[in-house]
Amino acid sequence: MRNYCLSFLCLIITHFAQAQQPGAAIDVQHYKFALQLNDADNNIIGNATVTLKFLKSANAFSLDLVKKNAKGKGMTVSSVTELGKLLQFTQDSNSVKINTRATTGSLHSYTIKYSGVPADGLIISTNNYKHRTFFGDNWPNRAQNWLPCADHPADKATVEFIVTAPTHYNVVANGSKVKEQDLPGKLKLTHWSEKASISTKVMVIGVADFVIDHTGDVNGIPVYTYVFPEDKETGFKSYAVAKEILPFFIKNVGPYSYEKLANVQSKTIFGGMENASCIFYFEESVKSPTIEELMAHEIAHQWFGDAASEKTWPNLWLSEGFATYMTNLYIESKYGPEKLKKRLLADTATIFALEKTHFAPVVDTTINGDYMKLLNANSYQKGGWVLHMLRRKLGDELFWKGIRSYYAQYKDKNANTNDLCTVMERAGGMDLKQFFKQWLYTAGHPVLMIEKTFDKASKTITLNITQKQEALYEFPLEFTIDGRAGIIRVTEREMTMKFSASSGNLVFDPNVNLLATFEGL
Repeated sequence: MRNYCLSFLCLIITHFAQAQQPGAAIDVQHYKFALQLNDADNNIIGNATVTLKFLKSANAFSLDLVKKNAKGKGMTVSSVTELGKLLQFTQDSNSVKINTRATTGSLHSYTIKYSGVPADGLIISTNNYKHRTFFGDNWPNRAQNWLPCADHPADKATVEFIVTAPTHYNVVANGSKVKEQDLPGKLKLTHWSEKASISTKVMVIGVADFVIDHTGDVNGIPVYTYVFPEDKETGFKSYAVAKEILPFFIKNVGPYSYEKLANVQSKTIFGGMENASCIFYFEESVKSPTIEELMAHEIAHQWFGDAASEKTWPNLWLSEGFATYMTNLYIESKYGPEKLKKRLLADTATIFALEKTHFAPVVDTTINGDYMKLLNANSYQKGGWVLHMLRRKLGDELFWKGIRSYYAQYKDKNANTNDLCTVMERAGGMDLKQFFKQWLYTAGHPVLMIEKTFDKASKTITLNITQKQEALYEFPLEFTIDGRAGIIRVTEREMTMKFSASSGNLVFDPNVNLLATFEGL
């Protein structure tokens, strides 16, 4: 996904009872966005009904919405009403403040009428074939450029999109299609409704001259392909692999949360964007030789990132690290363990390269505001590596038991890293706090200086192992001597040990199960 996904996917070419944003005064329950689009200009007309619960008594509250700027881009609110009564409001650069009295726990619905040219979030452009397109592109908090909302992953809500556009367009969005109706003036109304609670980052519409293929059903879930007409033959064939990917995650993780899966050729700025039930892929993806791994990554997000979402941005690895490793597990299941090893080795190089310019833990609280910076190898590859090492620590049976329990507990809700730790401890029957601390809350990785001495007379190998990095790690170090497998439990800064051996042939981490650097060998 996203800018980083273009790096991560450069081989291709290349986010409850609901948890709230810390300190939030409101909890949105439902959005109904009625939008009018046209071909004459990029101005959109919006009518948003936002139903919310007040978490504390208030005389006013705010929704995120970017105001029209000096360049003429942004949204201008014309009115706010509740039950037909006009309310006073003010707009600043990034929000609309609505004056209204409400008590703790009360439910209210407000209707915001607005219009403008989106500065971002809804990308209005043309595709490679010079045809006009409209694509929502909200990650991380860009929905506020075209939708009045609580633009934070912890505030999840159900959503409806009612889109009026020229009749030559097809419209796709989250959820299931409620209605499609021709209107006077060569216009068409399309109504989509998502019944599962999702974050604004994955609420979207896609509007283009699509051709549509019903690829088939998986466990009663319809799978669709939406591509541009010129790419029909290639796109229908390329995207059909989704029907093979979906069953893997249903079987191993849990039920799919949504009413359909649509895979959509789009104009997203990212390699792929995991919008709930409505995944957008970059335009040239239909021709990509590695489309399968891209689709596996984005489909994995339907479980991790969309249904079970991070509570806060520093916990992004719960989305991206999971999607990365779930892709690896799918590839391993289909192509074998050697393919997994190659992918892990490639990920290792990317992780170590990042450390040279950004030495930070996976759960990185130093990045505030510009969340695009979190789209890096820590969130993706290192997060995936942590899950791989956790799998090896627990064993496959307990690992999958924990993953299924985590998903079941946080489906349609939000979690943080400590929540995952608690679930995996319960599933594995062991204390994992040190494991999580060293791999997720500590920057860097083990750097091991290994000095080896082979005594031919006594046929013994003496090993001196020193951890050179600042933080002390505890981990199993796998090795083979003369083809015999063994494990060293590394717990100290320096350790010395002897092994019998007929030769000096010694290999560390032969199965690619430890994220570490080896020196001195």
